[in-house]
Amino acid sequence: MPEPGIPLLDGWCLYLLECRNGAFYAGITNRLDARYAAHVAGTGAKYTRANPPVRVLATRGYPDRSAASRAEAQLKRLPRAKKLAFFES
Repeated sequence: MPEPGIPLLDGWCLYLLECRNGAFYAGITNRLDARYAAHVAGTGAKYTRANPPVRVLATRGYPDRSAASRAEAQLKRLPRAKKLAFFES
């Protein structure tokens, strides 16, 4: 069962989290519910161990890992002010 507010997606997705310190964290996964739970538990990534997520801000689905990885690289090059807008285009 996914966490409340976490959409179920087929394929791969790019996600953006808001962390407790106010920072954004971006990643890709093919199991958003499990990946978010891992971040919350402190086993998802080194950064989110020190700065636990408080919510999923946005997600976007992709057909395969390669496409999701390219989108993640694009997102990470953007300034903070433009990261949320990336998911609206």
